[in-house]
Amino acid sequence: MEIDLDAILLTFSAETEERCGEMEEALIALEAYPEDEKPLEAIFRGAHTIKGNAASLGFPAVAKFAHAFEELLQHFRSRAVAVTRERITLLLRSVDALRQMVPEAIAGAEELRPEHSALLQQLASGNPSGATEASVAVSAGTVHPAKSFGHRREDLQAWMERSGTVRVDIQKLDRMLNLAGEITVAHGRLREVLETRSQAGKEALEALGQVERLSLDLQEQIMKVRMLPIGPIFRQYIRTVRDVAQANGKIVRLAMGGEDVEIDLSVVEHLKDPLTHMIRNALDHGIETPEIRQAQGKERCGLITLSASHDGANIVIQIRDDGAGLSRERIEERARSLGMIAEPEKLTDQVLYQFIFEPGFSTAETITDISGRGVGMDVVRRNIEALRGSVAIDSQPGRGTTITIRLPLTLAIIDGFGVGVGDETYVIPMHTVLECLQLPAEEQHQEKRFGVINLRGEPLPYVCLRDWFDLPGPRPDRENIVVVEVDRVKAGLAVDTLLGARQTVIKPLGENFKNVRGIAGSAILGNGRVALIVDVQGLLRDVIRSRGDAPAQPAEQYRADAIRTGDNNLPQCHRMGAT
Repeated sequence: MEIDLDAILLTFSAETEERCGEMEEALIALEAYPEDEKPLEAIFRGAHTIKGNAASLGFPAVAKFAHAFEELLQHFRSRAVAVTRERITLLLRSVDALRQMVPEAIAGAEELRPEHSALLQQLASGNPSGATEASVAVSAGTVHPAKSFGHRREDLQAWMERSGTVRVDIQKLDRMLNLAGEITVAHGRLREVLETRSQAGKEALEALGQVERLSLDLQEQIMKVRMLPIGPIFRQYIRTVRDVAQANGKIVRLAMGGEDVEIDLSVVEHLKDPLTHMIRNALDHGIETPEIRQAQGKERCGLITLSASHDGANIVIQIRDDGAGLSRERIEERARSLGMIAEPEKLTDQVLYQFIFEPGFSTAETITDISGRGVGMDVVRRNIEALRGSVAIDSQPGRGTTITIRLPLTLAIIDGFGVGVGDETYVIPMHTVLECLQLPAEEQHQEKRFGVINLRGEPLPYVCLRDWFDLPGPRPDRENIVVVEVDRVKAGLAVDTLLGARQTVIKPLGENFKNVRGIAGSAILGNGRVALIVDVQGLLRDVIRSRGDAPAQPAEQYRADAIRTGDNNLPQCHRMGAT
């Protein structure tokens, strides 16, 4: 029997990464509860598995390092040495080293890096000297170390008893999903043919209905396979909170809620960077030092909370901290100095806070390795919008900040509303659609990109998709308006026909068309034609920018900025540049 060595090495690398994550979390739990043997046993199992795998595959340097790791754990178990913050830091650094060693060993490296050899010597001696030279000493005061982390004693057993998982190649899952989508397309074509045969096709239509139900069940099961609990993603930040807090002389604990909420794995990969930026910002800007918190009557230990919940077909993720909150004065001053707006004091808090997502915007007085360059939050907004999501901020001075992210449960399927413009079909994401109505007669047959109508006494600006996308062909006798809302801003999209709600499988546009503005993707219709999915948020942003080409006076600039940030205090016709 032939042995696929590449597959074995790939499995070894993946399992090492998984074990390292478990060991990292268990080490932080051990630091919080030194007397508890459960996390210690979990670390032992991880180190022993890595050592055995490395030795059997012919990687002696990795096996030797893992053995030294085990020896220090044995000293913990026998109580020969105490569990201290410095030794836990040494072991955490050793976990990081194992993450680097295994891929390097697979690539052919036979010797350890010099820094890894130094770690090996420290592990062998049980002396973490130099392991925390760059760390800032933290005065724990009266706070028990267990309160500084996201573990509770009653949670440890549940954490240790996670259900087993099966690794599945993501490409196989994507292929299964594509097949399900193609089945749906084939069904649509068959139904169109059968419906033209009236009574003769009645039995065939009934059979087809059964097949369609089975196909939907298949699609649903595939989607469930793609769903992962968000808890492991949240737990990755326990280490981040620990290390960054210690490096900045702060005491912070991480609490988590909704760990069982499931999210599509394609969303997970895009969510990691935004969460990292926001947590590091909360640690740097939000949470105060223990002395300042104590002087303000707060607990010396700060709190960051990560939570997830379902809201219809969306998942809501919140990052809350109980720190100082956002400084409105600093944001106003920074926005004014960057020339973003002339009179920021006129904006509401929610509108003003949106400026922190602008590139280059930062209120930090000094630049550190954590923040200060105005890049992180810009990355957050771009990543969230790339996931068809939105982000909002709420902050109270002295009480903390809450950032709310709203995302679709999956990026593979979208609930959309089909519309026709000329010979083309477009799909508008259903979560943005409020209502539909007929375009007033006086607005019909007007060859213009923009307009404004009276919607129950309120002005509603709209953009004509036919003119915006420069589509050919005569205008229909009747045009319609689809009222959409994004970030609390309402607008209308003028279309020819309304085709109704539909669930579609999203297809990527490909490399040549991935940067097409105002389009988020494509879908295959039942008749085999391609429909484009409208990026409503990006489309409205482009419309606003196109209306602001001329140099703006302060008042006009204020209107433009308010459009971009969603100020509901302005007449909506002004938000779209209408007069």
